[in-house]
Parts: sequence; C-alpha cells; structure tokens
Amino acid sequence: MTAEAVRAASPVDAEAIAALVRAAFGGEDEVGIVERLRRDDLVAVELVAERDGAISGHILLSWLPTMLDGRAVRALALAPMAVRPEFQKQGTGGRLVAAALREARAAGAEAVIVLGHPGYYPRFGFSAALARKLASPFAGAAFMALELVPRALAGRRGSVSYPAAFGL
Repeated sequence: MTAEAVRAASPVDAEAIAALVRAAFGGEDEVGIVERLRRDDLVAVELVAERDGAISGHILLSWLPTMLDGRAVRALALAPMAVRPEFQKQGTGGRLVAAALREARAAGAEAVIVLGHPGYYPRFGFSAALARKLASPFAGAAFMALELVPRALAGRRGSVSYPAAFGL
C-alpha cells in the first residue's frame, strides 16, 4: 500500500467523490449538498485523500454568511466530510481536517463552523461554547465553531445563515 496523499479535488473526481460520500453516509442527502454547493459557487476548499490511486476521503468547506454584533465574519461551513468506511479510524479524516483548515486560512476565512461529532472535532480546536452565541438551525454540543483569526467570533450575539444548498 502506498502512502495516503491529500490534494485539491478536481472536476474529474466528482463521480468518485459522490460514490464515497454515498458509502460513508448511506444515502443521497450529502451527495446533493456537495453538488448544490458546487453549482452555487460556494465552495472555498474542497480536498480529497487518495490512497493507492483511489479516493479514500473528501472534505468540503463552503462560505457561510455569518454576522456577529452587526458585523460580517468571513466564515466557512465544514460539511460534509466523508471517509470510505474501510479507511475510517486510520487518520484520514484528521489529515483532511488539518489540510482544509490550512487552506481555509489561506482563503481568508476567519472562522469555521461545523455540525459534527462532539467527540471528534474539539481535537482541532472546535468549541460548542464558541458557537453558542450564533443563532442557527442547530444547537447543542454538535454545533461547534473554530476561530482561524484570534477573536474573530468575539462578541455577544450573532447568527449563521445556511445557504439553500444545504436544504434546510
């Protein structure tokens, strides 16, 4: 087996990404989200992990309208992230998240928002407490935020507005 590499996704990867996301999530909902985010030109970062010439993981970060105390925050939504079931718990997801956060900083994002497993994302610095001040369709421990720029989410009250691509 060759080493796993993380690289930018390209249009030729679309079919393999759809198959991977379908396998990881067991349905079409997340595949539709990926396709609509691309169609609506909201993708800021899209990466794949590749192992032995096949895509083993995928992550997508898209622009997420976010306001805090009346000011706009350049925020991204991390959704979805998928790892082929046979490669889960082998570090693929961690490599994808770390690389995506580097790319998000380079794209000028100030914060990243995720609705994800509360036992997984805090290792990257995501915090439910930081997201609590942001009104959204989501609440609780699974709704988390990460500042890429110090104090980007400093403030009292804000909101995120998920684009129609998310189907909410």
